[in-house]
Amino acid sequence: MTAGDHHNDTNVLVTSAMAAHGSRTVKHANTFAVFDGTGDISAFGASGDQGIYHNGTRFLSHYAFLIEAVRPLLLSSDITRDNHLVAVDLTNPDIMSDGQIKIHRGDIHIFRSKFLWQGHCYEKYRIKNYGITRLDFEVCVTFGCDFADIFEVRGMVRGRRGRMGTALITDRTIDLPYEGIDGLKRATRIEFSPVPMLLNEQQAVFSISLDVAEEIEIGAIVACILDSAKDKQPCSGAAAYDESSRLLKMARGRECDISTSNDQFNTLLERAISDLRMLLTEEENGVLYPYAGIPWFCTPFGRDGLITALETLWFNADIARGVLEYLAARQAKSDNVRQDAEPGKILHEIRMGEMTNAGELPFAKYYGSADATPLFILLAGRYLQRSGDTSFARRLWPHIERALHWIDTYGDRDGDGFVEYMRRTEHGIENQAWKDSNDSVFHQDGMLAQAPIAICEVQGYVYAAKRQAAFMAEHLGYIDIAGVLRHQAADLKKKFEHHFWDPTLPGYVIALDKDKKPCRVRSSNMGHCLFAGIASSAGARVIAELLMNDVFFSGWGIRTLAQGQARYNPMSYHNGSIWPHDNAMIAEGLARYGFKQETARVLTALCHMSRFTELNRFPELFCGFRQRPNQGPTLYPVACSPQAWSAASIFSLLQSCLGLTIQAPTARLHFKRPYLPEELDTVTIRNLVVGDGVVDLAAIRHAGDVGIHVIKRTGNISVTIDK
Repeated sequence: MTAGDHHNDTNVLVTSAMAAHGSRTVKHANTFAVFDGTGDISAFGASGDQGIYHNGTRFLSHYAFLIEAVRPLLLSSDITRDNHLVAVDLTNPDIMSDGQIKIHRGDIHIFRSKFLWQGHCYEKYRIKNYGITRLDFEVCVTFGCDFADIFEVRGMVRGRRGRMGTALITDRTIDLPYEGIDGLKRATRIEFSPVPMLLNEQQAVFSISLDVAEEIEIGAIVACILDSAKDKQPCSGAAAYDESSRLLKMARGRECDISTSNDQFNTLLERAISDLRMLLTEEENGVLYPYAGIPWFCTPFGRDGLITALETLWFNADIARGVLEYLAARQAKSDNVRQDAEPGKILHEIRMGEMTNAGELPFAKYYGSADATPLFILLAGRYLQRSGDTSFARRLWPHIERALHWIDTYGDRDGDGFVEYMRRTEHGIENQAWKDSNDSVFHQDGMLAQAPIAICEVQGYVYAAKRQAAFMAEHLGYIDIAGVLRHQAADLKKKFEHHFWDPTLPGYVIALDKDKKPCRVRSSNMGHCLFAGIASSAGARVIAELLMNDVFFSGWGIRTLAQGQARYNPMSYHNGSIWPHDNAMIAEGLARYGFKQETARVLTALCHMSRFTELNRFPELFCGFRQRPNQGPTLYPVACSPQAWSAASIFSLLQSCLGLTIQAPTARLHFKRPYLPEELDTVTIRNLVVGDGVVDLAAIRHAGDVGIHVIKRTGNISVTIDK
């Protein structure tokens, strides 16, 4: 997920490590917030990721709670399992006056809670005196707004900015306005309750007097206001909390329930489910789309949404339907150089901040990815198999035809049978595959490849897309079209093997450059060729052995680049790091070719990694250093967490181990050589929808075998096992 070259999404200014400061992240719709462990937006946040953001703009860049002008001590900090509420317990340090202790440490307890709802952050403080005497003291909330575009927060320097306006202050509210160069008027409104003793542009001060065991509440509401939206009065905190809680409970959709014999694995599943629910965002007509990640990618991305939907398809097919609907509605209709758009192409990303609105960046609707279009077709075919929804497939078919036309024409401009990419706008993305940083595709000597570039996994995606399109065509009665597509896929597989296989590597080269010269680099990209099924059986065996070798496998997962390659760096974004979604797709490929022990090894490694991450999350990525005894993994300093396709990876990994496929048109649930690692004795799946039926079942590990036990089923569902 990048925004190209010197305007590259991977070029996040690193002044401090996000992974090291214990952030608390919440999101609702197009608003998200990143707080520190105490619930503040600290001074660190001014040059890091902390803040309250709305529609791509940071509306609050500083926010701190003080007792007698000093920071309280942190007792505990947590976020509820549903990612809804940040809860923090604080107490006072020793507070001095004239050389004497005025308030002893621990006399005051502060419970602080906050959540987001409809562009507002609702916060409540409960302050109680646990001392043995009456206490008189002041508390203060300091605040500030920079109205920075998300790209500015990430380190981009702008030639000019908008204008801060004059603050508007009443007895309990303050409005801090900003007029952007995009013509939009933005404002941050903070409302306090009760009325503070002092309120100005920097702070709100409250004078507090508490008897022994007495408690007081202070409330604050931060509103992100756009002049394009009606300035509505916020509802009460209690009403907002009740409504947001109700919608969270409704967000389950058609998820099945998964539980295992391993408590740590269950915690990982629960967090992944909560993260996905938080990132699912309601667009027009009630369509839900998984935003890519927080903080840098809290917006729709085509590739990320498609891969997230593929990973969760068996678990909750509604995500896939929402992704397909959203992207079909935004499929490019015309040729637009600035947007890297061509007819039939699928969206890469959408941005809503000031820099995009003002035309400084081309990402209002940007189409610079070569893989989103074949992945769209691939997901559409798999969704039909999973859901059996013929009417939806028929409605989607014209979009599939346009996407196929893009692949065969604009995607393959030189007519050599391979899809290439090359950006057409100077501010666009240079490398238009998932490893989209500008140094991720290179030759054996480290020299960067020149566009147009045919990258190996995109050819695999095209192969899989044409096979899935053939399935859809046949299902819809277009028999001749299905035959043509299958023939094209078979031809591509032969041609791919001839041009991309390198026996001395050994494996598939990462890409062909503009002169069709192979980039002879050992990269994890070749694992995606297993995922897509374009690899030969002999090639798959070689690749599986290579990817599980120490040059790739760190003990925590498979690196994006093998040790010893030019540009290898375990701390880089794409050239030696480890990405959970990359590992999940490779694991699906390993399972496809029968390498189940290797698949389980990947699952086990990532699960062990999550024991060392905040909230047991799979982060966007982490460093590729070798696993060391009695030490955890090395975290990447500016990785997004949560990240949709990372959270979704655990469902894909579990499916790959079980060899689970669902054919809704024939109401068939099939397990191909199910295999479970030693850490999982049982996996129980309940409420799994198959066509018009529902099934509950358990996978039970025995010595050298996994048994499948059907607990309950409704409808005419067949469950088959291939061992």
